[in-house]
Amino acid sequence: MLQVKICGITQVEQGSAIAHLGSTALGYICVAKSPRYVTPEQIAPITAAVADECPNVQHFGVFADESVERMVQITRTANLTTLQLHGNETPERCQQLRNTLKTSGFPDLKIVKALRIRDASALNETKRYEPYVDALLLDAYHPDQLGGTGKTLDWQALRAFSPGCPWFLAGGLSPDNICDALSQLSPSGIDLSSGVERSPGVKDLQKVRQLFEQVKHAEIVC
Repeated sequence: MLQVKICGITQVEQGSAIAHLGSTALGYICVAKSPRYVTPEQIAPITAAVADECPNVQHFGVFADESVERMVQITRTANLTTLQLHGNETPERCQQLRNTLKTSGFPDLKIVKALRIRDASALNETKRYEPYVDALLLDAYHPDQLGGTGKTLDWQALRAFSPGCPWFLAGGLSPDNICDALSQLSPSGIDLSSGVERSPGVKDLQKVRQLFEQVKHAEIVC
């Protein structure tokens, strides 16, 4: 089953609505400089509401070069299930985080490493992370922004990509191009943010509905 993560959630009502529409995961931006930033205290009521209504939905906290201690603290407050590392974290840093999570009472918390892919050669970097993470996320490269840029990856260059762990496709996906992407690639999951927004952090529920209609169509066709 294709996993569908909608990232940049900032509101309880929208988080609940998107979960009911079929999202398997919601993402919360824990990077203060992002226009989609939410505090742990803002995330907590969203995760609580969704857990009551859709208990199988996963909750991703998105971090960039954050301290391990701070990520653990935010996880406790926000009730996250997955940590997405979107900065310059090394494989060794991922392993350190894994060890700390185990000793801090979060042995089942998942780790996803996001990599911004500038060209096909950057895909070789993914192999270094596979032993230390639960999944990879491939996003489009931007020199100044970590994500949510609306830029797509070179899907042609990804056709031979077959990592030894699950992987999410991100980068400029929308209801308009998701069928095209899924006709060329077979990711474990997809990750959308700006492609289903009215403005940063405010989702367009009609676009989210259209996304799931297109995903269903793509799964039937493929």
